[in-house]
Amino acid sequence: MQPQQQSLIYLHIAVLLFGGTALFAKLINLNALDITVYRTAIAAVALLILLVLQKKAIRLHSLKDYAIALFLGVTVGLHWVTYFSGMQLAGIAVGMIAFFTYPVITVFIEPFFHGNKPKLKDLISAAVVMVGIYLLTPDADIGNDVTLGIIIGIISAFFFAFRNIIHKRYFSQYGGPQTMLYQTVIACLMLCAFIEVPIMQVAHYDLSLLIVAGVIFTATPHSLFAASLQYLSASTAGLISCLQPLYGTFLAFLLLHEQPSLLTLVGGTLVISAAFYETWSVTRKHR
Repeated sequence: MQPQQQSLIYLHIAVLLFGGTALFAKLINLNALDITVYRTAIAAVALLILLVLQKKAIRLHSLKDYAIALFLGVTVGLHWVTYFSGMQLAGIAVGMIAFFTYPVITVFIEPFFHGNKPKLKDLISAAVVMVGIYLLTPDADIGNDVTLGIIIGIISAFFFAFRNIIHKRYFSQYGGPQTMLYQTVIACLMLCAFIEVPIMQVAHYDLSLLIVAGVIFTATPHSLFAASLQYLSASTAGLISCLQPLYGTFLAFLLLHEQPSLLTLVGGTLVISAAFYETWSVTRKHR
């Protein structure tokens, strides 16, 4: 098998596992913050073991990099809490679609780091996303769980987009497992003071799912994703990552029997199409 083909398989497995992460918002009987704390702790241990076994570097190069790692860990921690919270409120399909507004959010945030303004095509993409989100939203009442879940999902997308931009500009010299080790440790330490259910009181069933979420659905996909970039471009990875909501919705239907409505499918198609277009546009520009 050619290295490029193997990398493509790694990438699809990683995106499939990323999509499956959302299921744990429904499967684990804990709130979003508790899930995030325990999942990040388990993932951090798994990533540390992986780095030691691979004899990869753990220390960062400078104090400045530790400060950036701290910022990234705080941002990704807030992203994960809002991500799981949005899924619990709105459901897997709607929550993932709301989160996948992040590619369009990215093209609006990133120009501020370069002193540029968003282009017309980006404004059109944003308008398409707004129509898609409108179709997903049942009503304008923030007291509605689905509406609130969509809002929280978009907030999660903002944190994720911001984290990706900072990582790309200031932290891209480090590998995926090393980067995620620091982010998971910092996210866990930041949030652990607010947990509602101590680890000793977590049911064995939920603890088993947390281990699966931390090792198989966090440490593993990030490692595979990083490995795939050895022979694939970041742009290719971004395009294939647009399949994540599709994988997540399919797994939710298969395992949780969540059946998306017609409006959800239409709205989701608009949002994912805009995300795909923005990612493809970046790919074409770099080429």
